[in-house]
Parts: sequence; structure tokens; C-alpha cells
Amino acid sequence: MNAHELMTTGLVVVPPDMPVSAVAELLASRSISAVPVTAPDGTLLGLVTEGDLIHRLAETKRGPLGWFLALFGDRRKLAERFVKAHGARAADLMTRELVTVGEDSSAEQIAQLMEEHHIRRVPVLREGKLVGIVSRADLLRAALLPPPPTLESGVTDAAILRRLLAALREQPWVDSFYIHPDVVGGRVVFYGFHRSAEAQHAMDVLARAIPGVQAVEDRTTPMPFFMPV
Repeated sequence: MNAHELMTTGLVVVPPDMPVSAVAELLASRSISAVPVTAPDGTLLGLVTEGDLIHRLAETKRGPLGWFLALFGDRRKLAERFVKAHGARAADLMTRELVTVGEDSSAEQIAQLMEEHHIRRVPVLREGKLVGIVSRADLLRAALLPPPPTLESGVTDAAILRRLLAALREQPWVDSFYIHPDVVGGRVVFYGFHRSAEAQHAMDVLARAIPGVQAVEDRTTPMPFFMPV
């Protein structure tokens, strides 16, 4: 799936000069955790999140020691922090440096960006204009959707075994030399030796994801102590 299929549209947006108090009221009344800030033509300017508001509430007046230590800090960042803590408009509070994607970005690419940048949502742009947002909840719903139906009735055991062996060889956690799968009537049976319960579980998940597999049985035994690690 791509961003166009995943994104939430019909978004609530605010102008950059909207008062911070009104933004806070909007987030609370709509039960949303973030709101985009846009120009009149739909150009995305930034994003105000509940985290921005919480940081604002948490900001306390510096004492003499805090003021002295701040002299040795990054003055640009200190100035930005002051604006976020005391600014009166959405433009003062919003995060400007955003990670964005296009409509054709895949779910995998979006998930990687969220993990890499430690963010909860990604705006979707078309020619610089906001058209939607993909959140972690959107990705979760996509992950839970059943795969599209495929015509696998003609898949043979031999074909399943070939795909299974190829998939196992791609995984670094599989001791393929000691694992010997067999397929009969769409039922996968693993023989050989395993190193951990986690590896057993992972093999089960891998096998069940192969089209045509009807069931999985693990008959492997723990790796003997004299076998090479």
C-alpha cells in the first residue's frame, strides 16, 4: 500500500496567526494529537502537536543558576525554545522542519521514516500542498488488513517448498544447514535442530506467509551442545 491509500484526508488545518489557546482548544475538542499549519493556498508551513503544548506548559522560569548555565548553550536553540514557550500564535509554536512524503511513497518507506526520525505522523504532499497525513494508527490498520485474495489452488507442494527454502536462506537467523522442511498437502513440517524458541516462532511465521501453506508443524529439537555454534 502507498501513502495515497493510507492517508487520512479531510484534515483540520489552522492558519499561522491562530492563537495558541485556540489551537489547544481545537486539539482537545476534536480529540486529535496534532494539527497542520497551512498558508491560504494549502502550502504546509508546519505542525503543532500536543507535545509542543506540553513542552510549553513544562517550561519554567529559569533561576540564577539556570540563567548562568544558559549563557554557554546554543543561543539559536535557546531563542527557538523561548519562542515556543512564550509565542502567542500557531506559527510561534509549530515545528517547521517536517519529514514529508509523496502520495506514491510505500507503507514500508513511511514506517522506516517514522522509526528513523522518532515521529508519529508524516504529512503527504502533492506539489508542496498538503493532501493528507499518515499516522502510526493508519499504518497499524494497514498491517492488520487481510492480504488480497489470490488464486493459489493450483500451487503444488514442490512449488511451496522451493519458495520456503528460498525464504529461509534469506534470513540470517536461520541455520539452514540444520533445518530440513518438507511439504505434504500444503502442510509444512520442519525437521532438524533449532537454537532457540524465538527461531522456532520466526520459522512458523515465515512459513505461514507463503501462499498455499495450510498448516505448519515444528518437529525440530534443540541444538545438541556438541554442534558448532
